[in-house]
Amino acid sequence: MGLLAGCAAKPGPSPTAPSAPASAVPAPASSVPPAGPLDTAAYQAELTRIDQVLAGPASRLTRVRTAEGLSDAMNTLAETLNTVSVRLAAIKVTPRLDAAHSLLQVRIGVAATQLTGLADETEDDARCGGVAYTSQNVQRQLRTNLSSALTLLQQLKLTFGKTLPDPGPAPEQVRPDSGDVLARRGPDGTGQLKITNGTAKDVAVSIVTDGQPPGRPQVMIYIRATKSTAVKGIGGAYHLYFKSGTDWDPDKRKFRADCAFKKFDQTFGRNQGWQVNLQPMRGGNADTTEVEAY
Repeated sequence: MGLLAGCAAKPGPSPTAPSAPASAVPAPASSVPPAGPLDTAAYQAELTRIDQVLAGPASRLTRVRTAEGLSDAMNTLAETLNTVSVRLAAIKVTPRLDAAHSLLQVRIGVAATQLTGLADETEDDARCGGVAYTSQNVQRQLRTNLSSALTLLQQLKLTFGKTLPDPGPAPEQVRPDSGDVLARRGPDGTGQLKITNGTAKDVAVSIVTDGQPPGRPQVMIYIRATKSTAVKGIGGAYHLYFKSGTDWDPDKRKFRADCAFKKFDQTFGRNQGWQVNLQPMRGGNADTTEVEAY
């Protein structure tokens, strides 16, 4: 991990609840496609049946309670979308409907592929950002993937996607400035710490008094990617934790996605000055260990 330096008198010079139960993937009501080409009324009837097929797997996204449950729900929905795609491919429609029909098949395929490809990553995000919040992001992305097809169908007076969950717009992104103090408690001291975030991700660094859990830091400070900041008035010996990621939650003081949690192995002495670089580098003299989310 990155280099650190310290001295006793002054800062040293900078060296370099259970998820919903799983269910079988439903199939369209009939395995035999209707005779075609389908006109608008017949195609609408088929779209309505497909909507009903998607209803159960799609609603599971709103009921999951665990990260594993969310991943399972995404995979189940992807399998259902693939089943629907096969069904649509076997249907013939009138020329007026052909463009919308073809686009719907493409966008359903895209949605299924993304759900499958991102299931594991989303499971990790749910552990740091919360299951409900992460599931809502999945629901928004599903609608985004299908939006162009839904718009074209609407222009033809056709309805599809009524059973898809709609969590509403995403919350506004909040990104603190480098050096913003997110928490401060405990007695002041003469300890000083200069921190350089040489990584490509924003971090929240926690200065935790020796003997205290990381969730109760003496100081927590935000540092944007590639930026530096300094903390003064640190009291007593302490440990240094830092978490990185994207999509900062200002209320819970944590990242909602792509998160990681680490701790410097050493204890930082009281009333000393230190310089720390969070970027892993050859020749670094500060080991770190991954820790549980806090």
